[in-house]
Amino acid sequence: MNLSRREWLTGRVFLIALVLVTLLPFVSMLSAALQPRGTVPTGLAWPSDPQWGNFVDAFTVANMAALLRSSLLIVVGVVPISVLIATMAGFGLGQLRVPGGRFAFGLLLLGLTLPFEAVITPIYYQMRDLGLLNTRWAIILPLIALYMPFAVFWMRAHFSNVPTELSEAARMDGSTTWQLFWRIQVPLARPAIASLTILLFLWTWNQFLLAIVLVDDATKRTMAGALGAFQGQWGTDLVLLCAGSLLILTPTLIVFLIFQRQFIKALLQGSLKG
Repeated sequence: MNLSRREWLTGRVFLIALVLVTLLPFVSMLSAALQPRGTVPTGLAWPSDPQWGNFVDAFTVANMAALLRSSLLIVVGVVPISVLIATMAGFGLGQLRVPGGRFAFGLLLLGLTLPFEAVITPIYYQMRDLGLLNTRWAIILPLIALYMPFAVFWMRAHFSNVPTELSEAARMDGSTTWQLFWRIQVPLARPAIASLTILLFLWTWNQFLLAIVLVDDATKRTMAGALGAFQGQWGTDLVLLCAGSLLILTPTLIVFLIFQRQFIKALLQGSLKG
């Protein structure tokens, strides 16, 4: 498709404007994080003497070393299990056409309409009755369940777009359902699986509500739970809060930049269709 020079310039202007609007909050947070301790950051004023040591102070005050380990344990407990279950369920709903599959998929879609805030109270009492409060399992198990509607929807959309002729040819060659799944469908679903893994990692790493409500021990929360460490008796240290927020954001940004090709590839293959 050939674009005129005017259309090309218009597109570039919109892209540049979008980039500026997106980066503005991060620049504001960075300028605030470099202000002297005890000050109240205002606007986008860059400090004359940037206090880079604020990042070290934020890391120490929030005990982020322990939170980093805790977040990794929670991510390892949530993401692989969620991706495995969602991939198998998506294959069953998208390729096998199991009896009652449409009804089950409809129930899963209802789960997409439930925000975390609407179910946090029953989850709290359920975790209490199970004796899991103040443990990482109180975060891991609910997150697996809460992610499942979207994860199954994501994977089913991919498997629904895979030609059924591939499965028919494999069965004619004597493949069982299990072999069809692992040897043919899973390799084809790698972009969708990779993008789903990235999304679940980002959501788990940045999970704040469940970590605050269900776990009292700060060292067993996610990295986002460290934000509460900057709130004192008389207020909040805004400088350290901004520095800590940037530290928490950095791992998710690195992961996305590394795997952005797989994420975009999954979107281009139509992972959200069906």
